[in-house]
Amino acid sequence: MPKVRKSAPKSDTPSRVRRGGGVMSSTGLYIATGVAALLFLIPFYILVRNALSTDAEITGETWKFFPTDIQWGNISELFGDETVPFAQTLWNSAVVATLHTIGVLLVCSLAGYGLARIPYKHANKVFYAVLGTLMVPTAVTFVPSFVLVSSLGWVDTYRGLIIPGLFSGFTCFLFRQYFLGFPKELEEAARMDGLGYWGAYWRVVVPNSLNFFAAMATITFIAGWNAFLWPLVIGQDPSSWTVQVALSSYMTNQTVVFHMIFMATAISILPLVFVFLFLQRWLVQGIAQTGIKG
Repeated sequence: MPKVRKSAPKSDTPSRVRRGGGVMSSTGLYIATGVAALLFLIPFYILVRNALSTDAEITGETWKFFPTDIQWGNISELFGDETVPFAQTLWNSAVVATLHTIGVLLVCSLAGYGLARIPYKHANKVFYAVLGTLMVPTAVTFVPSFVLVSSLGWVDTYRGLIIPGLFSGFTCFLFRQYFLGFPKELEEAARMDGLGYWGAYWRVVVPNSLNFFAAMATITFIAGWNAFLWPLVIGQDPSSWTVQVALSSYMTNQTVVFHMIFMATAISILPLVFVFLFLQRWLVQGIAQTGIKG
């Protein structure tokens, strides 16, 4: 009878090595993530620390982890300053950023949907013209835009702050890229029910694209809140300043009020933090969906 060779017992060393390597790689990943998070939080720590300090402690030669005496009075000093109506500037920024976001989403989504879905022989030319606007520096358009706004009497008004920026070539491009990948079957079913392009857009496309709209709303709101140059040109009266213009007023050629700058900055970023925390889960997903189809 032929001899039956017994197979050698399998060693579990490779699995142990793989398991050990996985633990080591996970530990290294956690450490790297923790270090990155710590480095990311350092500017926020410095911001809050200086906001609750005096100018002497901020500019002093010795560094203290916490201020010797926390200056909670900096908050009342900020909102009690009659030369800079900070509460009014926060309200102005909230109104401008909110209405700007709504307007940009409406205008750019309609433009992007039209370029992606409505058959038109010059659609590509229009799209390339929209992309061409991205190559023009924003500051170049300030003078003609200001002349137009001034002639309409919109200086120091919400209309002057909002309406000139209602169209964004970049946002229109993102909407077009997203709508190119939107399932056509849903729109075809809507047309069989008698809906036109507007009906399909409003009743089918928008309700099924809320994630992407939320992502675009986050980006647009942050951009509208952080806008500085155009509000600086249009908001000539302190009552029409936005929060970014108010921040610049604490730093002049003669003086720099450090504790006011840091306190105003700390308060002004709170709305952005809340908006980002509320909509962050849609942000990456919505941006990723723009590359479905070129």
